[in-house]
Amino acid sequence: MLRMEVEHCRSTRKFRAQLRKIIGIGISLNAVIVEHTNGKVMGNAETRLQRADARIFLIGICKRARNMKTVWYEKFGPADDVLVLGEMDKPAAGPSEVRVKLSASGVNPADVKRRGLGTYGLEYPRIIPNSDGAGIVDQVGDGADPALLGQRVWLFNGQRGGRAFGTAAEYIALNASLVAPLPDHLSFAEGACLGIPCMTAHRNVFADGPVMGKTLLVTGGAGAVGHYAVQWSRRGGATVIATVSSEDKATHARAGGAHHTVNYRDEDAAAQIMDLTKGAGIDRVIEVDLAANLTLSSTVLKSEGVISTYASTGDPENLMMRMALKNAIVRFMVLHSVPRSAIDHAHADIADWLTEDVAIHTVARTFSLADCAAAHKFVESGGKLGTAVVEPDK
Repeated sequence: MLRMEVEHCRSTRKFRAQLRKIIGIGISLNAVIVEHTNGKVMGNAETRLQRADARIFLIGICKRARNMKTVWYEKFGPADDVLVLGEMDKPAAGPSEVRVKLSASGVNPADVKRRGLGTYGLEYPRIIPNSDGAGIVDQVGDGADPALLGQRVWLFNGQRGGRAFGTAAEYIALNASLVAPLPDHLSFAEGACLGIPCMTAHRNVFADGPVMGKTLLVTGGAGAVGHYAVQWSRRGGATVIATVSSEDKATHARAGGAHHTVNYRDEDAAAQIMDLTKGAGIDRVIEVDLAANLTLSSTVLKSEGVISTYASTGDPENLMMRMALKNAIVRFMVLHSVPRSAIDHAHADIADWLTEDVAIHTVARTFSLADCAAAHKFVESGGKLGTAVVEPDK
């Protein structure tokens, strides 16, 4: 339960000063409770100011004006043990930054790994998790475009790149280059699906040039990144094959535009893929787990093909030899270190794509901020289709 502050005022003069302060920051006075010292309730504070000496209870009002609800952790471990719900000071937009009042926070596998496994170590004494989100810009810092004020936006890399405080909060301040317009026809929850999954997919699909006329294999084609990779590949004019683990996931991948799906658990998965390409093999693999899938991916890859990978459960065995035999390229990437030119390219393509209103943004489930731990556990459980979204304003 969020902690509330109670302020005691002993005079009408001080009460009036408090009211002026509240009015100045635009908070309704209906939440102010006025109690006369003789036990009589004085009534609505907006209309019944009394001269009598009174005790004024300003319950959480002034504090909530400058604070925000948020979730944080200060050590690694299970979500229920380390995630804390509380209040912190609202951030202010610094130079070249905007502040976003968040309505949705996307939870990615990388977010739960950072919290649960300490992927990058405890970079800061206190960390607000989650890096994607959507909301409305309510403050613009010096050097940022003033036209952004009041705009609906989606954002990415919130808890990345030197920022300790992510999107599991009511507000976030970050560089204006990390936000982009969110069309009115998309919900904030859908906007929170974009971020890292959509940007990562775009980079992996197009980093080595156009895909028109090529055959691409998207491993994990029903995952958050994989499903966007399927959509980008199809939009770019490629023939798209997606690996999945169930018929439900196959249906989801096909809805995103996959021409073919193959269950990677089948013993003859590689043979199925080669048959689908009429023996030619795959031009480019968009890889969700290089270590786990290297045998399959290297088997079906063409000579001089490309594997572009964004995750791995370990160090692949005999990577050098397997790729050397194919004269292949292996591209590794992590979004927060991608060149700015690639970020701008993705932003431009996403903006065009969103205006067409054909993209699929899959919200797996929504959670309140108080249930952020449940959202993290939901992501850790596996098997979800889409993105888990925390809604800070609910």
